[in-house]
Amino acid sequence: MKYKLILIVFLFVGITSCKKDNGTKVLYLGHSLPQTHPVHKGILEFQKALEKKSNGTLSVKIFPDGQLGSEREVLELLQIGSVAATKVSAATLSNFVPEYHILGIPYLFRDKEHQFEVLEGKIGKSILEKGSKFWLRGLCYYDAGSRSFYTSNKAIRTPEDLKGLKIRVMNNQMAINMVNALGGSATPLSYGELYTAIQQGVVDGAENNPPSFVSSNHYEICKYYTIDQHSSIPDVLLIGTKYWESLTEQEQIWVQAAADESAQAEKIFWNESVEECMAISKKAGVEIIIPDKSLFAEKSKSVVEEFLKEFPEMAPIVNEIKNN
Repeated sequence: MKYKLILIVFLFVGITSCKKDNGTKVLYLGHSLPQTHPVHKGILEFQKALEKKSNGTLSVKIFPDGQLGSEREVLELLQIGSVAATKVSAATLSNFVPEYHILGIPYLFRDKEHQFEVLEGKIGKSILEKGSKFWLRGLCYYDAGSRSFYTSNKAIRTPEDLKGLKIRVMNNQMAINMVNALGGSATPLSYGELYTAIQQGVVDGAENNPPSFVSSNHYEICKYYTIDQHSSIPDVLLIGTKYWESLTEQEQIWVQAAADESAQAEKIFWNESVEECMAISKKAGVEIIIPDKSLFAEKSKSVVEEFLKEFPEMAPIVNEIKNN
C-alpha cells in the first residue's frame, strides 16, 4: 500500500504538469489484468502504435496487475488527472456513466458480428462520448467475450436446470436479476474467494468467459460449461479528459487512431485465447454444452423490462441496438 501511494504521488506530479522527458510526453496507463491476458496484449499494441504514429513524441507507460489499484480506484485517478488512461469493464464504468448499463443487458446482441457493428458504429461511439462529462473519455472497446454458466455437479441445458443452484455473480444488479429470473439463486461473491467456495459447495457454479474460466483454474472443479452467452460486456479503453485536453489536436488524432488499431488487434488475441482455453477445458474432461439460447433469452426478458422502468430514457438506445 505504501508503495502504491508513493507511485500515485509520483504520477500525479508528472501528469498534471504535462512534464516531458527529452521531448517525449508520457501517457501513464494502469489496469488490473495480468500481462498474459489478451486485453493487455491489445494495450501493448496501443503503446506500439502511438509511439510509431507520434514518431516517439508520445509514449505509454503501462502499470498492469492492479499496481495502481482496482478498476474503480483507477477511474477515480483518471477523473482527478493523476493517471492518463486505463482499461475497465463496461460494467464497472456503468457506476460512473449510466449509459454503459445498456451493454450489460442479457442477450442484447444477436452474435459477435452484431455486437461490434453496434460498438464500432454511431451507437457505440455515442456511448463512449457520454463519459466526457464525467471526465472519462472513451477511446475504443476491447472484446471481453461472452459470459456463460459453469457448474460443478449439475449440467445446465435449459433454464429449468438452474432451479435450486447458487450461482456466483458480480456485485451488479443486472447480473443478480438475470440469474434470479432464470430460476437460479444469484450469489454475489468476491472473485478471489470463488475457487474455494465452489470446492466447498458454498456455491454450485458461476458464470464467466473461457479465458477467465481457465486462468482462474475453475475448469479443475467445474465439469460442465454451458455456452449460453447471456451477456457480452466489453472492456473500454479510456483516457481522462484532463490529460486529453492537455494534448494538441494532432496528438489527439494519434491517440484515437492508435486506440482504434489496438482494438482490431485485440479481437484477434481474444479469439486465439478462447480457442486455446476451450481446448484446455475439453482436455480436462469438461463437458461443453451448447444450449438453445432462445429459451434463456425468453426467461430473462423481465430483466430488460425492469431496467427500462428504472432508466426509461435508455429505451430509444436499446431499441436502436435491437433493430440494428
